[in-house]
Amino acid sequence: MAEKIVIVGAGLVGSLHAIMMARKGYQVEVYERRPDLRNIELQGGRSINLALSTRGWKALEMAGIAEEINNICIPMYGRKMHAIDGELTYQAYGKENQAIYSVSRGDLNKRMLLAASKYDNVSFFFDHKCLDVDLTTNTALFEDKDGNEVSTKADRLFGTDGAFSAIRQRLMKTDRFNFSQEYLSHGYKELLLPANPDGTHQIDKNVLHIWPRGEYMLIALPNYDGSYTCTLFFPFEGEYSFDSLQTNEQVENFFKNVFPDFYDLMPNVAEEYFQNPTSSLVMVKCEPWNYQDKIMLMGDASHAIVPFYGQGMNAGMEDCSVFQEMLEGFNGDWSSLFNKFSTQRKPDGDGILELALQNYIEMRDLVGDSDFLLRKKIEKKIYDKYPDKWMPLYSQVTFSHIRYSEALATGQRQTKIMDKIMAMPNIHERWNSEEIEQAILAHVD
Repeated sequence: MAEKIVIVGAGLVGSLHAIMMARKGYQVEVYERRPDLRNIELQGGRSINLALSTRGWKALEMAGIAEEINNICIPMYGRKMHAIDGELTYQAYGKENQAIYSVSRGDLNKRMLLAASKYDNVSFFFDHKCLDVDLTTNTALFEDKDGNEVSTKADRLFGTDGAFSAIRQRLMKTDRFNFSQEYLSHGYKELLLPANPDGTHQIDKNVLHIWPRGEYMLIALPNYDGSYTCTLFFPFEGEYSFDSLQTNEQVENFFKNVFPDFYDLMPNVAEEYFQNPTSSLVMVKCEPWNYQDKIMLMGDASHAIVPFYGQGMNAGMEDCSVFQEMLEGFNGDWSSLFNKFSTQRKPDGDGILELALQNYIEMRDLVGDSDFLLRKKIEKKIYDKYPDKWMPLYSQVTFSHIRYSEALATGQRQTKIMDKIMAMPNIHERWNSEEIEQAILAHVD
């Protein structure tokens, strides 16, 4: 009889992992505290948007659902920065035709659940809140929506239940389990920018729009119905903050002065602002990710990060693809597999967290800066000419399968090189010269 895999959490990582384990022939049970998303009619543009990139696509291909998911994605080939005076600056994300893909979290999750439902060896249990796990028997205890207690015994149990994971809460009571949680002083609020009356997009739909303003920023990702899911990243406290904007007039004045071209597109921004909740941004680190050969944490349960590299979902999906690749090589030795996966992926979880924090500063402070834009232009030139010697950090993270921990280390070395290059006299005039090119290559070789 096939081993029983119990997955707690039916979000993006849990549903994807269910598909992958079902394809391997395991008996899979998935428990989720929320209602069944398959039965809920999703409102266009009302779900947070995510940026799907190379790591996520690989996992979706391994699960056999990439083609189907591609039908609900919009490619974004670069970022378009909106200055306060209305000036627009475009920056390509990678090489020609490389893109990240805007996708609705709700639509994506729903399609993955439907795909998992097609397997006879997958069972779903919604409205089941995890109460505890008996570590000696690997039995998980749940409460259903009627208040009844339900238990299930797993051969292997996977906690994919998010940043506030109940499974991780249980492991935190075991000896030598390390855990840290930190909130940013910034939170976020979603705003929906509507489509034109004819259903077309009001602004360029194949880019990610950014309004960088130092201490805060606004971004916009396109939806299929012509709308944009916009996110305001904003301090909780301070002169301009969620705390200080309390009236329609204050919100309107703020947007008029700070995001004037956005306000022109959305004069009813105050109404939208107060309709939507303010959410916090949490970061989680823990180790080990496994308990013996019985329990494994994956996705946000083990490495919740802030969203500024667009990699939270992609990192969780990569957990699934890396686990599958390892599964092939361990021939049923679950103890070695769990220990190897936990120790190998932990530095990558830490790496993408650090990269995401760095990218927040880049997005809100630097993307409109002439030195920063020149730095990126120089890096792109070197990458185009010498791809074996130099790959920009963004491309390593977004368009490759280089480990996050390695990308972080390489990025730090490249930053030091580019700091020296940017400090050279008259660099804005000389950047395209043979001399500058050779100076970079001398540092690389």
